Amino acid sequence: MIATDTLSIEAIADRLRAGILVPYLGPEMSELAAGAVPTTYAELAEWFSKKVALPKRARGNAWSSAQFIESKKFRATVDKLMAEAFASPVPPSPLHRLFARLDLPLIVDTWYDGAMRTALAGQESWGEIQAIARAQPGEARWYRAYDAAGAPVSLDAVEGWRTLLYKPHGGAAPAGNFLITDSDYVEVLTEIDIQTPIPDAVQQRRTGRGILFLGCRFDDQMLRTYARQIMKRSGGPHFAIVDRALLTQNELKMLEEQEIQVLDMSLPAFAEALLAVC
Repeated sequence: MIATDTLSIEAIADRLRAGILVPYLGPEMSELAAGAVPTTYAELAEWFSKKVALPKRARGNAWSSAQFIESKKFRATVDKLMAEAFASPVPPSPLHRLFARLDLPLIVDTWYDGAMRTALAGQESWGEIQAIARAQPGEARWYRAYDAAGAPVSLDAVEGWRTLLYKPHGGAAPAGNFLITDSDYVEVLTEIDIQTPIPDAVQQRRTGRGILFLGCRFDDQMLRTYARQIMKRSGGPHFAIVDRALLTQNELKMLEEQEIQVLDMSLPAFAEALLAVC
């Protein structure tokens, strides 16, 4: 059985302040920020369907929709539509700003908006690593690094950053890097088990730390695979803020297998409670 509500909000706050808990932010974090961007993969799939006539087999699935668009209208069209979908700036929520001011060693942000980057603006010694699609001709890398101003930098610079923001699916800012098509993920998933697509700095900073999942759903095998691989060799314990009633059997199985403790509450309620003690 999954352990539920065995850790208090105060204890989570203590772990965050000590830098031994890594926030893992999902799409629903954008709902806290009240931005005008898609906040679920279903909403992103709907965005694609409004822009391009999709076959029935692709409708309702963001990855298949993007793959169809790429096959018919080329990669540039996919990137253009993604940039349009996430063009509106998403203001950081109080929870984003809390994570920014805690000087955390590592923050994982799995959605494409820039709320966490904006929250970090003004903080000292931070930067970002984003995954990149290898669809561009001649692209051999899995990710790129950017400093606080959004300028591309060498991966050597990462060692000096107090906070590393990791975007494993890319992001709209600062450079419009997007992993979104089925073929994007086929490439990554062929090597993710041996950790090649995950930056060394992320592997180092997760060591000995637990993961705090916020605004995440794992109702797709690809999302579960990513979470498992990013968690790999981390220290634990791990926690997820979720509404248990909404979880699929596959999600429940993953939480149990990975020994992730569940706090059965809404994300807004958790944010309010954490902000009150942290």
